[in-house]
Amino acid sequence: MSANARTIRREKAGTTESAWVRWTLIGIALAFMFLFLVLPLAAVAAEALRKGFGAYVDALKEPDAWSAIRLTLLTAAIAVPMNLVFGIAAAWAIAKFEFRGKAFLTTLVDLPFAVSPVVAGLIYVLVFGAQGWFGPWLAAHDIKIIFAVPGIVLATVFVTFPFIARELIPLMQAQGTEEEQAAIVLGATGWQTFWRVTLPNIKWGLIYGVILCNARAMGEFGAVSVVSGHIRGQTNTMPLHVEVLYNEYQSVAAFAVASLLAILALVTLVIKSFVEWRHEREMKAIADLPPERPTAVAT
Repeated sequence: MSANARTIRREKAGTTESAWVRWTLIGIALAFMFLFLVLPLAAVAAEALRKGFGAYVDALKEPDAWSAIRLTLLTAAIAVPMNLVFGIAAAWAIAKFEFRGKAFLTTLVDLPFAVSPVVAGLIYVLVFGAQGWFGPWLAAHDIKIIFAVPGIVLATVFVTFPFIARELIPLMQAQGTEEEQAAIVLGATGWQTFWRVTLPNIKWGLIYGVILCNARAMGEFGAVSVVSGHIRGQTNTMPLHVEVLYNEYQSVAAFAVASLLAILALVTLVIKSFVEWRHEREMKAIADLPPERPTAVAT
C-alpha cells in the first residue's frame, strides 16, 4: 500500500495513528474495563448465587433486606423530585439572568462536589443532632431528624442536588435567551415561556440529569451512614445493609443485596444509553431537515 493510500485511509478513520497503535489502545481500554468493571460484577453475581437461586431470593425477602430496599426507593423518590425542582430553578436563574450573587450561587451548586459526604453527614448531625443547634428544640417537640428517615433524605438531597443543575446550566447557556425573549415579545407569560420553549429545549439534558441523580441517591453511603444510626429494619438503606451483612460474615446475603444494587446500576446505564441514543437521533433528524425556502414578500 502506498504512503498516499495509507494517509487517505487514516483520514477516513478520523486519526493519523497507525493501526497497531489504535488496536493497542483499544486492547488496553477493554482490558481495563474487564478487570475493573466486568470482573467485579461477575464476582458479585457468582457470590450471590453461590448457594443457589433459592438462597438468593430468601436473602432479598428477609425483613431487614426488604426494609432497606423500601427505604432506598423512598429516599430516592423524595430526593430526586426535590433536586429536579431545585436544579431547574438554579439552572434557569444562572443561565438566563444576570444578578448580583450569581457567582456565589454557582459556587453553592458545586459545593457538594467539594465536600466529603461524611462531612456533609456530620454537618447535619451538628445542626439537628441531640447536642446540635436545633437538637433541644426538636427533642422538646418530639421531632426526629437524625437517626430517622428525614435525616437520610436531607443527607441524600445534599450530596445529589448538583447533578441536575450541572447538566442543565451549560445546556441553557449554549442555547441563549433569544427564543425566550421572542416568546415574551409575542405575548407569552413566564410560565408559558418555560413550558413551551425552555422545557422542550432541555428535556434530554433534564432526563439525563435525573438518571444520574437517581443513581447517586440509591447508592449513597457516606453521608447516609453518619445520619442513619444503622438501625436494622428502620434506617438502613441498601448500601448500609450490605455493610452490616458483610461484617456479620453473611456473605451470600450481602452479595445478594449488592447484586440488586448492581442491577439497578445497569438498568440506569441502559436508560442513560437509550436517552443519549434518542437525543443523537433527534439531533440528526433536525440536522437533516432541508433549509426553509425564503418566501417572497409582496410589494
